[in-house]
Amino acid sequence: MTTAFFSHDDCMKHNMGPEHPESPERITAILSHIAETNLEQDLDWVRPEEITRDQLLTVHPEKYLHQLDLMQPTRGRVFTDPDTAMMPDTLRAARLAAGANIQAVDMVMSSQVTNAFVCARPPGHHAERSKSMGFCFYNNVALAAMRALTFHQLDRVAIIDFDVHQGNGTVDIVGGDERILMCSSFQHPFYPHSHVHRQAPNIINAPIEAGCAAIEYRKAVESAWVKKLQDFKPQVILISAGFDGHRLDPMAELNLEVDDYRWLTEMIVSVANDHANDRIISTLEGGYNLKALGESVTAHLEVLNAVY
Repeated sequence: MTTAFFSHDDCMKHNMGPEHPESPERITAILSHIAETNLEQDLDWVRPEEITRDQLLTVHPEKYLHQLDLMQPTRGRVFTDPDTAMMPDTLRAARLAAGANIQAVDMVMSSQVTNAFVCARPPGHHAERSKSMGFCFYNNVALAAMRALTFHQLDRVAIIDFDVHQGNGTVDIVGGDERILMCSSFQHPFYPHSHVHRQAPNIINAPIEAGCAAIEYRKAVESAWVKKLQDFKPQVILISAGFDGHRLDPMAELNLEVDDYRWLTEMIVSVANDHANDRIISTLEGGYNLKALGESVTAHLEVLNAVY
């Protein structure tokens, strides 16, 4: 079997402005680097469909969804918070990104593919149950988790979030849900300055100080996550894959390299091999240095695609 790669041109129509770091060029950079390395020939390319309203309602209340619908402009931009803008094509892109995560779960769980990577935007892990923020509108990874738990009737789902910013939205949604184990690494103190000390037993935080050496990052993550994941025995692993911890990224102050993202992916693959029949669905979150993003995602995909 193969790695499914989900991508749709309409996800690049969402544009929050020429100076905004969460730009359409992020997708272009990933696609270009995959093409340069010839990895694209080994992937199972999938053009996603939009998520349905009923599927969105498994995570977000109707009042919030209706509010977003009303806010979407017919021209220009409307800001839902100081960092997050909507334009006419925004919710179409967001529904495609969320729908790709649903389809990825379905394809992996039905053994059509071994694992999957969702190369779509806007990202999702800052979107809380009833609040958009941090470039995010729908919480893609939480929607994927609910799909696995409800439609596919799994008992244990792991979420691993290695974005440099904590996935406060995912914590808001899944905190206290004993069916889900969320392991998260992030720079601290740092945006979004919330949910860091959430004491729900299913949230495993690995806060990382600015300037931390890559080897210390590896030790912290391995110490915080591995035993918890092995004891939990997840039936599927979902990844909020943020590559903004790279030392070249303008949005943070960590010192990770491409090889560290390869190592992270290998560690996650090892757990999935032990307990989840290799089932992994990874979805793009952050990463704003275009060269580092393309290289890091390619390394991530090379490890996923080597699973057979």
